[in-house]
Amino acid sequence: MMYDTKIAVVIRKDLLDWQKVNVTAFLSGGLAGFYPEIVGEPYKDASAVLYTPLLRQPVFVYGAEATEMMRTHQRALSRNIRVAVYTEPLFKTNNDNDNRASVASFTTDKLDLVGIGMYADGKTIDKVVNGLKFLG
Repeated sequence: MMYDTKIAVVIRKDLLDWQKVNVTAFLSGGLAGFYPEIVGEPYKDASAVLYTPLLRQPVFVYGAEATEMMRTHQRALSRNIRVAVYTEPLFKTNNDNDNRASVASFTTDKLDLVGIGMYADGKTIDKVVNGLKFLG
């Protein structure tokens, strides 16, 4: 099935592997919370065990250098995309209240972004991530 929309996560390339995976999970969860339409129906196996729903479409994960991350963030904001963000200081916090306070303490241009997540029309997302390669 082809989708008119796209879910994209951009991760800073210099992170440790565990950080890349963790940030991707946090951002995907944030997008699912804000855009409930991207979540499918619950699963059930042949033994009638119920499982949680998953995102209903693929998540495209891109890698970016710090400057590319800022450029991508600016492109998304200029297209009025609501962005999920994860900043470097969040690796030192341990709860959601402290996470929000940390992000709130920086202006947009001073956020030390290590990851951003986006959901929008596929053509718009393609313009925002133009020039980035899939994270490998």
